Amino acid sequence: MKKLFLSIVFLAIVYTANAQDKIQQALAVFPYQQIQKAQSSIESMYKLESADWKKIFSMLEDDSLKLSPTYALAAFVHDATSTPSKKSIASNVLLAGLTNAKSFYVKNFIIQHLGVLGDDASVKKLSKLLKDKTYIGQAAARALATIHSSASIAALETALLKATGNEKMHLQAALDNARFVLPNPVSSVVKNTVVSNPVQHLLKLQDRMAAAKDPIEKSRILNEAEFIPGFTSLMFVGNYLEDDRLKKQAALIVARLTLADASLRGRAVRAVAEKALPLIAGTDSAVLVKNLITRLKVIPYDYGFESMFNGKDLTGWKGLVSNPVARSKMTAEDLLKAEAEANAKAKQDWVIDNGLLVFTGHGDNLCTVKKYGDFEMYVDWKITEKGDAGIYLRGSPQVQIWDTSRREVGAQVGSGGLYNNKINESKPSTVADNPINQWNNFHIIMKGDRVTVFLNGIKVTDNVVLENYWDRNLPIFVKEQIELQAHGTYVAYRNLFIRELPSDDLTVQLSDEEKKQGFEVLFDGSNMDKWVGSKTSYMLKDGVIEVNPTGGSGGNLYTAEEYADFEFRFEFQLTPGANNGLGIRAPLTGDAAYVGMELQILDNDAPVYAKLNPYQYHGSVYGVIPSKRGYLRPAGEWNEQTVVVKGNDVKVTLNGQVILDGNIKDASINGTADHRDHPGLKNPTGHIGFLGHGDVVRFRNIRIKKLDIQKKK
Repeated sequence: MKKLFLSIVFLAIVYTANAQDKIQQALAVFPYQQIQKAQSSIESMYKLESADWKKIFSMLEDDSLKLSPTYALAAFVHDATSTPSKKSIASNVLLAGLTNAKSFYVKNFIIQHLGVLGDDASVKKLSKLLKDKTYIGQAAARALATIHSSASIAALETALLKATGNEKMHLQAALDNARFVLPNPVSSVVKNTVVSNPVQHLLKLQDRMAAAKDPIEKSRILNEAEFIPGFTSLMFVGNYLEDDRLKKQAALIVARLTLADASLRGRAVRAVAEKALPLIAGTDSAVLVKNLITRLKVIPYDYGFESMFNGKDLTGWKGLVSNPVARSKMTAEDLLKAEAEANAKAKQDWVIDNGLLVFTGHGDNLCTVKKYGDFEMYVDWKITEKGDAGIYLRGSPQVQIWDTSRREVGAQVGSGGLYNNKINESKPSTVADNPINQWNNFHIIMKGDRVTVFLNGIKVTDNVVLENYWDRNLPIFVKEQIELQAHGTYVAYRNLFIRELPSDDLTVQLSDEEKKQGFEVLFDGSNMDKWVGSKTSYMLKDGVIEVNPTGGSGGNLYTAEEYADFEFRFEFQLTPGANNGLGIRAPLTGDAAYVGMELQILDNDAPVYAKLNPYQYHGSVYGVIPSKRGYLRPAGEWNEQTVVVKGNDVKVTLNGQVILDGNIKDASINGTADHRDHPGLKNPTGHIGFLGHGDVVRFRNIRIKKLDIQKKK
């Protein structure tokens, strides 16, 4: 009898060990990044017995063990959706697990994945769970909403008929989500709603978000915003990157919107994308993070949207002093005094109310501190009954805003026209205003003296010349401030963004002084005729030479001509962590840092370069002479640099500060700082080149002056 007992115990131990081995083998590869490596483990999970699954679900209850089974179950369920037979197996597994689940985490996890399966058994179980008055019922409602089937929608509708209070609100939100169909690229149709005007749709989403108190409703609003492409929706979603309940969802949407639109550019876009990057999580996070990092490397800083209003104070704005003609006749002292008085008054007349910029109804115009030439602008505005306001462009009135019911003054034509024009069209082509006390959106584009205005997504002014109101014998000012008109009635503004547009002629000319000194232009923004080398990695774009990582590993771009002694002037713009170099007296082949010499072009303040050697800082003769640090401008700002090479003497001036002044012969007499051979230090002449490392760097305004060759020291 004792032998039989020991045999039974032994067999039980062996069975338990085998079961543990099966479970361990099934879970070992999770979390995973490549489905191919996990497929065999997923297939083995279909052969697990109910006791094995019970142990896996018990692991989910343990915070120290739940990571692998969480990823494994998610992969198993997603794989099961491929065939009805697999779906049936997975459904039975989840339903059994739900029966024994203890924690909300496990229950919610299983409920979510029943929603992924969406078979009849799952819908039936989830429908029963709707009766639960706790968070379980809410989780079941969300899961049913993800199924989008007639059975799941019917279950929600039935439950809604009997629901009250908070339960009713959750069910209605889930039902709305279930009925929502993602727009397709052709028709942009949402079930029961045709999204023919994304601008109006976004305005409504913002209104709904302002009224929403339920996180589920807010989440659903963000989901809808994902399918409105463009800058304004990106900024809207970016507002929720600091909301603890929404920030991870917002981060995913920001990433997708940024990756979907290659035209997005500028500091505002970069700031939102950079803020989202560390918040991205989920099953596709690895791919999204990688792609967003790549996208951030190439997003241009220049000619991108900037925020005009921070939602907190009047930074960037000032009070109005007279008009542009009168201001031009004032002395600098008188103008400063008048501006001080106007600024003090503006703070009383324009207030910040819950993130809105509001005119109280008394006072004068509010003006941008900065002057603008060609620009593109977005602004939301709202007026009350009998409202009258406008936006001055380059200091001149105005894109009209008014209550269209004021027929006595002609307001029935609508807002968005160039009201003060006398010769050119002054009225909008159609009425596109929303009712008073509702938000409207202007998209204003000004190029030269011509203005285009979209009101709520509808073009109402099409490339119309804006006349100079202050002196009609003169064209509109080339550059002036933008003003928000004060006209005695309440008006509120939000979401003010502007981007300066490149001029039609981006070429840069030599100054008179440079012409006298004998400089010549190597790159003026119009062509790269004086350069040879990797013109797939170095591209002409927006009047600058831009390193394009997709064109290769970076490559080198050299002057077609060779230079011995010279003064070389250029401007450059770094992206975060960017690395490039300036080759001097270099041949067209070989590593220019050694067969010629290289001056570092490097964002050496980036964390990745925390452990550089002194001879690797920006401006250093690489491996030979170190430069001074601390004079680079932040990434995205343009730096000005002058390099003078005369015999063995090299001098580098960065943003007006000498950061290197040395002699390459003296510095290498006892060996170079990096203890490597640098035969190129002895070259009497050679090409000048930009030496790429696959990072985005931009160059412009490149000039050179040949110097008399001096006897080498």
